[in-house]
Amino acid sequence: MSGTATRRPAAGPEAKPPRPARAVPAGARRLGGLLALLARRALLLAVLLAAVFAAVELLPGDAANATSERGESAADLARRRELLGLDRPVAGRFADWMTGLPSGDLGTSARGESVADLLSRPFPNTLLLGGLALLVTLAVSVALGCWAALKPGGGVDRAVSATATGVLALPEFVVAVALVLVFALWTGWLPAVTLTDADGSPASWQMLVLPVLALAIPQIGWNTRIVRAALADEAKAPHVETAVIDGLPRHRVFTHHLLPGALPTIAAGIATSTGMLLGGAVVVETIFNYPGIGSVLAGAVTDRDSPVIAGVVAVTGAVITGVLLLADLVRARASGGRT
Repeated sequence: MSGTATRRPAAGPEAKPPRPARAVPAGARRLGGLLALLARRALLLAVLLAAVFAAVELLPGDAANATSERGESAADLARRRELLGLDRPVAGRFADWMTGLPSGDLGTSARGESVADLLSRPFPNTLLLGGLALLVTLAVSVALGCWAALKPGGGVDRAVSATATGVLALPEFVVAVALVLVFALWTGWLPAVTLTDADGSPASWQMLVLPVLALAIPQIGWNTRIVRAALADEAKAPHVETAVIDGLPRHRVFTHHLLPGALPTIAAGIATSTGMLLGGAVVVETIFNYPGIGSVLAGAVTDRDSPVIAGVVAVTGAVITGVLLLADLVRARASGGRT
């Protein structure tokens, strides 16, 4: 009997199973995410600085005209424009300014001063004012928000929520004027203006009280509502409800389960207030004659001085980016620590 034999494939090397992909450690992933976030914020700051140069270019006049002396001729103005680089395209001037930024070189002002030296004295005063206002905001808003959350729907909760809503709608200059009327003009308890020492810093801590309160009060209203809302949302979480059912004491539920879960939202709200505080400081410094960057910025706008305006934006943006990064670290740690 004849038949066809079925051929079997020749034996070859056995196929190896694919190697499983190596798991990236959680710490490395978190670090990569923070670096990517920092890069995006640095790019956003660069775009903002470019917008500053473009906006100053659109203003009527230029730095040469704004800083010129009485009686200067057209030839003198032309030489000044050439000296300041105003005869070049704004894109080229911005690129040159950006190349010095990583080394801390903020350029030269229209009046021939180093921008870094120009900001070295008033900017620490603004940081002091904003930092104190941020600490007051954090302490008071967390205290009020937690107090209101202890008895949801009660009289304290309603009073705190209503007051916070009214306060957050008040601009800083309105709060500043009211504080001056009450505590400086009517009672005479606190000074209405800021006097400085020889080094340019406030002469007394009493001169910081009203400016700090003027900055902090609107942000206290904003952050109190954030704290209260974050605690209300966290109270619905399963682990909080389980702790209540297990009969844990109220203070332990609050400090070990409720507040840690709300911490990321609270940190984000406080970090957001940093930009509002530094922005409002320009107005508050003017009202209280405070020796900060407000007067420097106002003079730079009058002089159409792009390097000075961009320098103020750069150093302020760096501080805000640092605070936002710190808030991101707090949020990442709180989220990673949750069980």
